Amino acid sequence: MEVNLPNSITLARLALTVLYVTAATFSGVMAAWVTLASFVIAATTDWLDGYLARKMNLVTALGKLLDPLVDKILVCAAFVHLSMAGLCPMAVTIFIIAREFLVTGLRQIAVERGVVMAADRWGKLKTIFQMIFVIAALLGLCLKKQTTFSLLSVGLSWILMPSLWIAVFLTALSGWNYLRASLVFFIEPKAGN
Repeated sequence: MEVNLPNSITLARLALTVLYVTAATFSGVMAAWVTLASFVIAATTDWLDGYLARKMNLVTALGKLLDPLVDKILVCAAFVHLSMAGLCPMAVTIFIIAREFLVTGLRQIAVERGVVMAADRWGKLKTIFQMIFVIAALLGLCLKKQTTFSLLSVGLSWILMPSLWIAVFLTALSGWNYLRASLVFFIEPKAGN
């Protein structure tokens, strides 16, 4: 098992996800700020570990497994939390989680056929808008819990819903692209060919 710097950062993101989930179970002001901080740091490391792995030529099988897995755990945990807090419709959270399972399965089928299905630009944009939504929602929760700044949380609505619905659209689009690209794996060759 190769635990190099990028893989260590990925594992740190997993630890930050545990911190996020733990802090999200509490209702105090400090817990809200810890939740926000842990998510922002974890989201930043999502970019950093991949960048370092490529730059330092440290791409490993462990990293290829852990990085997308930890990303999905972080995003799914955040959307479940925000649905429970009433900031995201549960149907949207279920849709996002279902898409993540679908893409993971399709990628696994592709790997078994010797094909690597890399994230396309729509998938990357989807992640950006999901992160914008989650960070804005968490910041709104923090401000709402601090009575001095509670009115400021209302001002975040201009970014909250547009970023959520753009993320939903991009989630559907990128999921469809993966599904379309993988249809070839489900077509059985005709006998005699």
